[in-house]
Amino acid sequence: QVQLVESGGGLVQPGGSLRLSCAASGSIFSIYAMGWYRQAPGKQRELVAAISSGGPTIYTDSVKGRFTISRDNAKNTVYLQMNSLKPEDTAVYYCNAVPYQDVWGQGTQVTVSS
Repeated sequence: QVQLVESGGGLVQPGGSLRLSCAASGSIFSIYAMGWYRQAPGKQRELVAAISSGGPTIYTDSVKGRFTISRDNAKNTVYLQMNSLKPEDTAVYYCNAVPYQDVWGQGTQVTVSS
């Protein structure tokens, strides 16, 4: 059974940094590329970063140069280092496979505000 547990969110001032972690159980981590998604109030969930099992990464334009996705295959964990945070990064962040599977964790809230 797949489980996804996100952590590391919080309240940070503009320009600050956070590091999100996602622990994945089940076969999802070893089979699929993994990604971080986010959903802001009133908006659709969007994919912001993804990483294949071999390491290549992709980012949505709005986070390029500020966010870095990485994975530890031995720990079945994917990370998102977020630097130079902006108020528009405020959202609930989720991890899932890419393409996403029909199972979601509880997410972790990121709030960027002064």
